Amino acid sequence: MQNSPPIILASASPRRKELLAGVGYRFDVIVSDIDESDFPAENAEPAEYAKLLALAKATDVAKHYPDAVVIGADTIADFDGTIIGKPQDPKHAEQITRKLFSKPHKVITGLAIIRLKDNLQLVESDTTVVYPRKMTEKQIAKHIESNTWQDKAGAYAIQETGDEFVERIEGSLTNVMGLPVELLKEMLKKALQRIT
Repeated sequence: MQNSPPIILASASPRRKELLAGVGYRFDVIVSDIDESDFPAENAEPAEYAKLLALAKATDVAKHYPDAVVIGADTIADFDGTIIGKPQDPKHAEQITRKLFSKPHKVITGLAIIRLKDNLQLVESDTTVVYPRKMTEKQIAKHIESNTWQDKAGAYAIQETGDEFVERIEGSLTNVMGLPVELLKEMLKKALQRIT
């Protein structure tokens, strides 16, 4: 597209970067400075909370790049209406793993696309239901030792543990990975139509 504005992904996640590149967009990565602990999850509605954080990340980066189309994303796990974020340490990761893999849960990604120059702001979320396999004590111990849970909402990454831990999913697989590309493509198309 001629004269397309620059696109920025406001995320440090290598998986999100990979997924966005796979869609065919050219973009830069600039990580936001927001502190997620400033946004308490208590009593928050899970999808609204994911959207709030995605928008906060996008806005933080967009302040410095008003001409750019900035994409913010935040992924959480929703266990019976309780928001499960990233584990703080191995003990916390084990607690989360035991809870989440006891029955189906939802993975929700909030997506925000903004361009300050045009007052453009699109915010949506995608939800996937994950049906886990029953994990053995040995599998749980191995998972915690592997450290693959670090910096992952719900203490796991489906692309690294998928078949072993997950029986099936309902919804977008890329959503569980942290960037629902089907929804993102729709939102980006809408955003670029408005400003070009």
